[in-house]
Amino acid sequence: MHANDLNLAVPAVVPRPSFRVRILRLFETCIRPLYWWYEHRLLHAVSQGRMPRHLGLILDGNRRFARRIGLDVRRGHEYGVEKVQDMLEWCLELGIPHVTLFVFSTENFDRAPEEIEYLFDLFVRESPRLIAHPKIQTHKVRIKVIGRRSLLPAAVVKAAEALERATAEHDGMLLNIALAYGGREEIVDGIRQLLREAEAEHRSLAAVAEHLSVSQISNYLYTTGLPDPDFIIRTSGEVRLSGFLLWQAAYSEYYFCDALWPAFRRIDFLRAIRSYQGRDQRFGV
Repeated sequence: MHANDLNLAVPAVVPRPSFRVRILRLFETCIRPLYWWYEHRLLHAVSQGRMPRHLGLILDGNRRFARRIGLDVRRGHEYGVEKVQDMLEWCLELGIPHVTLFVFSTENFDRAPEEIEYLFDLFVRESPRLIAHPKIQTHKVRIKVIGRRSLLPAAVVKAAEALERATAEHDGMLLNIALAYGGREEIVDGIRQLLREAEAEHRSLAAVAEHLSVSQISNYLYTTGLPDPDFIIRTSGEVRLSGFLLWQAAYSEYYFCDALWPAFRRIDFLRAIRSYQGRDQRFGV
């Protein structure tokens, strides 16, 4: 009588890992304590130096990350959301007071409609979780959504307003989420608002032009009242700003990291901050 005759399951034969795989696993096990030691040593060194007052982050590489590991691009965006939570903790750990995340640009509306719809659904779904996040509540993080809300679906606008309303009284870090954001559009929107107010006050265009200044325009931007970004990090290896904080970034320091956003590690972040601390900001002098 055979095992199959009694409907008994025959255990599957699990192939033994190859010698190469076993060596790699052994190496990873041995290197992990050294990696941990190096990361904490780097954290200690970075913590002693100056921090950016305003950190800008261009979150790039979600789709490429997903494709490289054989997943649907939507999973890449989900991993990207998880990394935002990690980044929030890292910034709080270092005491950075202002952080702006470039999440979705006006140019991103050219993507496939189903991807855009999924991204917006993800934002709506994750917003309540962000409000309830222990770090947001414990550290009194205030959240502001910047960009052209007129381009966003009603559900996304409602979620953005809920984020702002729930954290309006918080007095800790300010977290800006740039959604439907474009640097040129921001400047246009600011000038447009300035002219509308001038018209309401019955001031002539000649009078507006006579008194127009850099500081006056800055007061009409989405980031009014905030210091300009000292430091901007972009992931994915792309070396461009893609319109991020065009007006405000005139004297920003930049750091371009090859890691795709979901794969961006704490050690990558600390190395970026260390690079910033080693630079001499001269502001044109």
